[in-house]
Amino acid sequence: MSKDAIIERFRPLFDPRGILVAGVSSHPGKFGFVAAHNVLRFEFTGDVWLLNRDGGEILGVECVSDVSQVPEGAVDLVFVCTPAAANPDLLRACASKGIRAAFIASAGYGEAGEEGMAAQAELVSLCDELGILLAGPNGQGVISTPSSMCAQIVAPFPPPGRIAVASQSGNFVSSWLNYAEHYGVGVSRAVSAGNSAALSVPDYLEYFAADPETGVGLAYVENVPDGAAFATQVRSAAERKPVVMMKGGSTAGGARAAASHTGALATDDGVFDGVCRQLGVSRAHSIEEAFEAAAAFATLPLPKGPNVFVLSTAGGWGVITADAITAAPELELMSLPDDLRAAMDERLPPRWSRNNPADLAGGETRDTVPDLVDLVVSHPEVDSVLFIGLGIQANQGRAERSGRFYPGHGLERIVSYHERQDRRYAEAAVEACERYSKPVLISTELAITQPDNAGVARVRELGHMCFPSTIAAVRALRHMTRYAGWRERRDL
Repeated sequence: MSKDAIIERFRPLFDPRGILVAGVSSHPGKFGFVAAHNVLRFEFTGDVWLLNRDGGEILGVECVSDVSQVPEGAVDLVFVCTPAAANPDLLRACASKGIRAAFIASAGYGEAGEEGMAAQAELVSLCDELGILLAGPNGQGVISTPSSMCAQIVAPFPPPGRIAVASQSGNFVSSWLNYAEHYGVGVSRAVSAGNSAALSVPDYLEYFAADPETGVGLAYVENVPDGAAFATQVRSAAERKPVVMMKGGSTAGGARAAASHTGALATDDGVFDGVCRQLGVSRAHSIEEAFEAAAAFATLPLPKGPNVFVLSTAGGWGVITADAITAAPELELMSLPDDLRAAMDERLPPRWSRNNPADLAGGETRDTVPDLVDLVVSHPEVDSVLFIGLGIQANQGRAERSGRFYPGHGLERIVSYHERQDRRYAEAAVEACERYSKPVLISTELAITQPDNAGVARVRELGHMCFPSTIAAVRALRHMTRYAGWRERRDL
């Protein structure tokens, strides 16, 4: 299928002209109410229709009591919160009004034993017959930030960005959206695949690869029922854009849990790991690692080689980072080139480490860090840079601003200076990354412990990831370097 054909196939699901929420309830605790609330609360750009068999007004919108009351062609997507038994008639009525996509939040299908499996098979057959793109069932919802669409039965709605999420577990969708909110690295699309009755995670990854709003696909899977189809679709996606994947059911206990969760069996973990490497998929082993890798792919250029330079405002962080890089087969803790050492000597006092990692040893003046960041990133032998220690000055400024000596004692001026400097450091790192098209990964624990720190907040404002540790940054860089090498070997 061509790129344009894939985009058009999924348009009713991710960019509908209008949405019908079916099974809307007036009770704030019901899924039907929550789904309607979220669509309306986050200002979906198209028309919104609410279906409630009793009619009436909910959230200031007059409900229709029958699908026949919806104008033909006004709606592309129906979000279904009605019981499974009511869905066939509902879908037939929707098809007659030109609705071409359905997200089924209803449970009682493949996860509910043999009877549920039979109902699920009938649902798929009916949607094929009606020409309706079927997402779910037993799913949490679908999000599209370009359309301001939050059609799901839970929060949150993430900031816009370049990460697209597809998951067999709705919980992982929520978790990654929460990380997107925290770090400010946003999302383009997100979908809970539910039981994947008609559309599987690889189907969504193919769409993400074609979608101009998306830079990286982020996925969670528990089972791979058709290995050959999985390989074909995921390889096709990875050849166009990075794919980060996390898999559940990697142990016997996890496989049993996966079977009860989605009604399907998990595949052998060792085989899955090898397949991911062959397909160019970045496999993550935790939800944090998965998001951090996706955020790196979404915001940074791919490295052109393995050479890593570490620029640190404190020695201990540099040592730990050097250990992590040295242990990574994809990366090289490069030797410090003589010309770069000489140039850094001109800008730093003699006590600096004169090595890689470059420990500045407290030798920074007003312009030292921005100058050094540009100097290091621009060097032709450097492929990527880790910048460690952002936020230290602003953290001291926070202590001074919050104490009983402020204002007064000259603290206003120095606090402002500390915060201004850390904002400059963040800007220098991001600007050098963009100017020289090389990844510059910024890390500090303040990304978690003090997200309102001036330096950390400025990284977020600029749309980049501030990694919570140097280990996390190195791990993300490994994924990027491995994927860049896979693309190079395939001459992509």
